[in-house]
Amino acid sequence: MWRALEPVHTITYFAPEPQAACEALGTTGYWMSYFALRASPLGAAPPEIVAALFYNFHPGLVAKVVPAVWELAPPERFQAIRLETVDAALRRLVGAELLGSPGLAEAASIAREAAVAAPTAGRALAAANAALEWPEEPHLVLWQAQTVLREHRGDGHVAALLTAGLDPAEALVLFAADHEIESEWLRKRRGWSEQEWAEAVGRLTERGLFDADGLTATGRAVRDEVEAHTDELADAPVAAIGDAAERLVELAAPLVTAIIDAEGFLRANPMALRPLVSSG
Repeated sequence: MWRALEPVHTITYFAPEPQAACEALGTTGYWMSYFALRASPLGAAPPEIVAALFYNFHPGLVAKVVPAVWELAPPERFQAIRLETVDAALRRLVGAELLGSPGLAEAASIAREAAVAAPTAGRALAAANAALEWPEEPHLVLWQAQTVLREHRGDGHVAALLTAGLDPAEALVLFAADHEIESEWLRKRRGWSEQEWAEAVGRLTERGLFDADGLTATGRAVRDEVEAHTDELADAPVAAIGDAAERLVELAAPLVTAIIDAEGFLRANPMALRPLVSSG
């Protein structure tokens, strides 16, 4: 489900429209707009809370832009920018015909039902997004529903990492090895120093999860357990819509395909996301 719908959400960070709108308010660089847009439902949260909830970003990277970004504009303005610019990006990437289609309206309805069914106890990012008012237009309803669902899944993923005893840097080291992502690129993207990364590798090595060749069998088992636990914790909203889940995947495919075909999706991304529509 995440692979089927996530490209609808990621235009928030991958499309030029949100970045340009944030820069018009005075943000500088990619991360200032990213943290402002994603964290805005939390209110004017301090860097400690943002870093804690986002988990794998270095707290120092977060502190470079938060709370400075709230001095440029209140969180409510960035919330509005999300909707305004996602709307503009989808209209540019996809076009009015598909956005106004009965299939997309049906997809939005199913996705909203799933999002409303997502439990938010202990899930701060999901709860903050679920508390926002719903937009009216179906393509924005679909976007907001996926925003709630992906943050619900992400909150559960953090719980799975904590249960597995993996701190933020350690989780990234194992993730990079598991998905064959260039570790230096991911380290820099998330703001960790070479020393901090090496220390994380050392801790994982001591636990028998990592060695000179990368993931050990034990390390892979831990990674598999984390992903399985994440899926289990994300199951409630999918279970709530039952057989309609398959229908949602089917209905979302044309929209996601159009986004990808129009270069609205960053193929080399830190999430290692391979959209479902392009898996074949």
